[in-house]
Amino acid sequence: MSGTAADPRRMRSLTREPLAPKVPEITALFWVIKVLTTGMGEATSDYLGETNLVLGGVVGVGGLVLALRWQLRRREYHAPTYWFAVIMVAVFGTIAADVVHVILDLPYAVTTVGYALATAAVFALWYRSEGTLSIHSIVTTRRELFYWTAVLLSFALGTAAGDLTALALHWGFLTSGWLFLGLIAVPLVLWRLGLNGTAAFWPAYVLTRPLGASFADWLGKDHSKGAGLGYGDGPVSLVALAVIAVLVAYVAVTRVDVQPWESEQEGVLVS
Repeated sequence: MSGTAADPRRMRSLTREPLAPKVPEITALFWVIKVLTTGMGEATSDYLGETNLVLGGVVGVGGLVLALRWQLRRREYHAPTYWFAVIMVAVFGTIAADVVHVILDLPYAVTTVGYALATAAVFALWYRSEGTLSIHSIVTTRRELFYWTAVLLSFALGTAAGDLTALALHWGFLTSGWLFLGLIAVPLVLWRLGLNGTAAFWPAYVLTRPLGASFADWLGKDHSKGAGLGYGDGPVSLVALAVIAVLVAYVAVTRVDVQPWESEQEGVLVS
């Protein structure tokens, strides 16, 4: 029979696992785009919060749900879809950290520790379930869900940590930026000295959030708030978004960040 009946082979092809790797290869360009998304997320969240709280909530929550829906429905890494998800996680993660601080009136030290413990718990559950935290192993839906949960919490943790140093400790945004720039070099050096790549990756990934956010705040905020330059959160967000768009378009066209993978069904290397 032909016509409306669903093809069982097609249904299996849509649901089978493993998937192709769902995250990009880790290159220097990956880190550049990642830091830019953290700064853009910080500036965008602050701009929306000061302009219209309702709009900020709609953009933050609605954008996150939409972006993750698109990302999870794909069977392979797709640069625009992936980086749109990262951008929306950046915006939502900032909102989440700020809301907890403002509504519950919790000090930044408490929220930083709280998000650090939550992030560590997700990593522990992820490792217990899958036996690995490697981003090269994101080839099943369950692993991808662990991945995005860890990413979301890492953004909230980084936001709280950046606010802790810049505002609570009164070090200012620029000093905080240089601090996190120095800290993010530590995993790189240890990796060069032989540290496992996964163990080096995740601390660096978490640190990209306060690094990018601190420099974005330094550019956007006025001098009375952390000794900023006062260019405005809106312009900083737009400039960062424009640069991100150019870089993501480049990797989408060149596919330089697509991980090769071994198909378990076919037994061949696919790129």
